[in-house]
Amino acid sequence: MGLAEYMIVAQGDEWGVLHDGSIKNRYATKEAAFEAAVAAASLAIREGHAVRLSVPNRAAGNQTALGAKE
Repeated sequence: MGLAEYMIVAQGDEWGVLHDGSIKNRYATKEAAFEAAVAAASLAIREGHAVRLSVPNRAAGNQTALGAKE
């Protein structure tokens, strides 16, 4: 089995999950994007893949901990 990699990335005022070179959905907060990535990663684990998940710190996006507009 291969590696399933999920990267939380800023998309203007929103967030996305980069996987296999594309971002399919946008989320209002970094936390929401993280939760979606964890659900996808859980399925990948069940299929036998190694998983890597990365989330940027507050310096990315709009400078808040959860990535939401203040």
